[in-house]
Amino acid sequence: MLTILFFGDVVGEPGRSAVIARLPDLKRQDAIDFVVVNGENAAGGRGITPKITIDLLRAGASVVTTGDHIWDQKEIASFIPTEPRLLRPVNYPAGAPGNGSIVLETAKGKVGVISVQGRTFMQPILENPFEAVDRAVAEIAEQTRVIFVDAHAETTSEKIALGRFLDGRVSAVIGTHTHVQTSDEQIFPGGTAFLCDAGMCGPSESILGRAIDPIIHRFISNLPTQFPVAKGDVRLCGAIVGVDENTGRAMSIRRVNELVPASAVAPAPPEPAAALS
Repeated sequence: MLTILFFGDVVGEPGRSAVIARLPDLKRQDAIDFVVVNGENAAGGRGITPKITIDLLRAGASVVTTGDHIWDQKEIASFIPTEPRLLRPVNYPAGAPGNGSIVLETAKGKVGVISVQGRTFMQPILENPFEAVDRAVAEIAEQTRVIFVDAHAETTSEKIALGRFLDGRVSAVIGTHTHVQTSDEQIFPGGTAFLCDAGMCGPSESILGRAIDPIIHRFISNLPTQFPVAKGDVRLCGAIVGVDENTGRAMSIRRVNELVPASAVAPAPPEPAAALS
């Protein structure tokens, strides 16, 4: 059996520091063969930088997926064509920098990964995710039956629909974007593992990884406010999926939800400035 560890949206310095600190031990502890990390909020809570991408890969991530914040750090547009393990959503129009999918070799065979972004309540509105992921799966299936899909979307209905649409054709469809872990992990009849949202890797005492008071102020006042990433202990959320490497069918799925004390994590370099929201 091939075991895949997936971490949901990494939020800011606390999130990425906790992932980097815990990943080597988790790989040993759970005999992980392949790691996928959604890093689209890893730089100050908005986007990802080349250095952060490299840090996550060096820590043990096999692939870094993203979503609607992929272009928020300006240097990523020139970097992403040079690093195929950093994925932007596959449903960007032709000509967008980078790639939305990849196939990598492991000791237990090839693994394909696809990053796809939903359209409901999402900006920017990209091409139809069902058509785009359908094409990507057909291409990857010529190389491997083990295919992991990060479905970055706002609504539960769209993520469930993507999971049902791909049931029996991919090994797992795990949702990201809302930063709140759901408890609906299951294996669909066709053998596809599903979780509506993996949750985030970010500060536990927060609102979706950001400091609490500024967000409450924004809801009360409707005025533009800086949303700094919160501090303190970090909750690592995600899922571990066991896959039959011969058939591509999921054999197991369980959620990861671990509190990492701030005292156990060495701080990373300073964050980019918080954006007004």
